[in-house]
Amino acid sequence: MNIDQVKDYLLALQDDICAQLAEEDGSKDFIIDAWEREGEQGSMGLTGGGRSRVLENGAVIEKGGVNFSHVRGKTLPASATAHRPELAGRSFQALGVSLVIHPRNPYIPTSHANVRLFIAEKQGEAPVWWFGGGFDLTPFYPFDEDVKHWHQMSKNACDPFGDEIYPKYKKWCDEYFYLKHRNETRGVGGLFYDDLNQWDFETCFAFMRSVGDHFIKAYRPIMAKRKHTEYTERERDFQLYRRGRYAEFNLVFDRGTLFGLQTGGRTESILMSMPPLASWKYDYQPEAGSEEAKLYDYLTPREWLD
Repeated sequence: MNIDQVKDYLLALQDDICAQLAEEDGSKDFIIDAWEREGEQGSMGLTGGGRSRVLENGAVIEKGGVNFSHVRGKTLPASATAHRPELAGRSFQALGVSLVIHPRNPYIPTSHANVRLFIAEKQGEAPVWWFGGGFDLTPFYPFDEDVKHWHQMSKNACDPFGDEIYPKYKKWCDEYFYLKHRNETRGVGGLFYDDLNQWDFETCFAFMRSVGDHFIKAYRPIMAKRKHTEYTERERDFQLYRRGRYAEFNLVFDRGTLFGLQTGGRTESILMSMPPLASWKYDYQPEAGSEEAKLYDYLTPREWLD
């Protein structure tokens, strides 16, 4: 298990994604905000550091963040041990890259991705490690060709590791990014996996790299295709309304947000995923047959590549 090798990959992944997205935006670059935890923070004794990269008010990206962090804590929080109680009380290391892109144009979907490694440690015992991550897409005005491309890239990332991997992690994504109180998915899915240690460390690390590397292959062509589409205040208003759903999921259900807040993590980095603007309307119902109504046909799981 070579943690330095994983860290080097994650930093390089962050740089590559930021460079490609900034090139597509064409007006701004991601700023770099390096940070450290000096001494213990919060009840979990969190230490470590990271590198946040943020682009705001770009020509294409209204707000985007690509974060790297490597932190250590004295005790795993409840959100990390709820489904693995045997790990309660262990110290931990967590390193990964997490990103969210909120485009300005309503015809470009919001996108999210993360890849991470957790290591739970206890003196006198072998460390327990696992990988997690994935990526998903949240359109406002969806196009079949974009969603099929997104899922084809998801499948391509998984195929070298077995025919069963894409269907398994596609289904997990559909189930995880689900707003129970709204009875709808957050978007059109992609991949989600956690607790990955079924292979040896090198194979699991290779899978992390495949998922990480395929994100930009999946997202950049969609951004390029839709960024010049003209839109009106009607489409912008609907985008802000649907961003409210994104905020609801992140604040109520997202494991990463809960983990970060429970461990006393860096609030600016944790809440970077929130949209810059969002709105809520009481009992909003899209007009039957409208372009806005079409979105709701996409907010239920389906097999996009059949």
